[in-house]
Amino acid sequence: MFGKKIKLFKIFDFQVSIDLSWIFIALLVTWSLAVGYFPSRYKEFPVAVYWEMGAFGALGLFLSIVFHELCHSLVARKFGLAMHGITLFVFGGVAEMAEEPPSAKAEFFMAVTGPLSSVALGFLFYGIYKLGGYYGFAQPVIGVLQYLGWINWLLAGFNLVPAFPLDGGRILRSLLWQKKKDLGWATRISSQFGSGFGIFLSFLGIVYFFTGALVIGIWYFLIGMFLQNAARMSYQQVLIRQALEGEAVRHFMNAKPVTVASSVSIGTLVDDYIYKYHHKFFPVVDGGKLRGCISIQEVKEIPREQWAARKIEDVLKPCGSENTVGQNTDALKALSIMNKTHKSRLMVVEGGQLVGIVTLKDLLKFISIKMDLS
Repeated sequence: MFGKKIKLFKIFDFQVSIDLSWIFIALLVTWSLAVGYFPSRYKEFPVAVYWEMGAFGALGLFLSIVFHELCHSLVARKFGLAMHGITLFVFGGVAEMAEEPPSAKAEFFMAVTGPLSSVALGFLFYGIYKLGGYYGFAQPVIGVLQYLGWINWLLAGFNLVPAFPLDGGRILRSLLWQKKKDLGWATRISSQFGSGFGIFLSFLGIVYFFTGALVIGIWYFLIGMFLQNAARMSYQQVLIRQALEGEAVRHFMNAKPVTVASSVSIGTLVDDYIYKYHHKFFPVVDGGKLRGCISIQEVKEIPREQWAARKIEDVLKPCGSENTVGQNTDALKALSIMNKTHKSRLMVVEGGQLVGIVTLKDLLKFISIKMDLS
């Protein structure tokens, strides 16, 4: 889902990051608040004040979304679900789950916590706004507090729409899951609601666009397209998980992978291995013993004029949990490691010995065949 991420801070051991797309939305929110929302409600402020209000309003929205996703993550942790962190992107934020919720009950409580947290935060901001009016807070401060109360209620209402993967769609999925005990079926139905809602928003955006509300029209259209795509991808992810679950890595691995010795020069590696086999990753084996691995990434860090003199042993990476799995490892876990580390090949190791290589291509080929047979 995400491209380049920027890590910001950690809270309760959850890494909070922003996708580069969030920078665009932060600037857009600040601009729209500074030139539209606040000037229409509070007259005769200096232009600089409107921009300050816009900046603080955008910051408050950022923290509100983090709080919303943090509540999701804390409930997920309570149910034993591993979380990668929280990432904000162009259309909001997401608590990154390593896997699907373990039960319909867990799904329900995780989903409902988000909107409830936004409602509570909205009341908090609204209460401070009222106290500010009573105690004579500056009007710009009051304006920002009122906006933050309203926007959190709006976030809660939007997220309660029963359109997967919105929180309301996850609540719907949990109820369907509980009823039929079938996660795939529940995801398919709730995803159809999500796609339908996305189509509705896209159509509404087109109507707004051609009736003169250009900015609103564009945003409705983009959000609608995003929801359609997210609903489809979420259903596909469930199908992938169901296809791989319970399948051992040994069923997919290549038991006779191409290996390279640590004494080989970087230049020879490039000419005789990378260019010949078109792999981006090679196990390094000496005398039958696995030493580690070498990838294109390590090669790129060495100046080309040093390729002839430098050896693989100078830059090879040792074996670790980020590049190895056991042959009885669940294929779903292997796919999760690939996704987390952005690697398409993993070494299969038993007793310190290399027994094979498992690739993303092989996993995807199996998934395709299994889906065709289903």
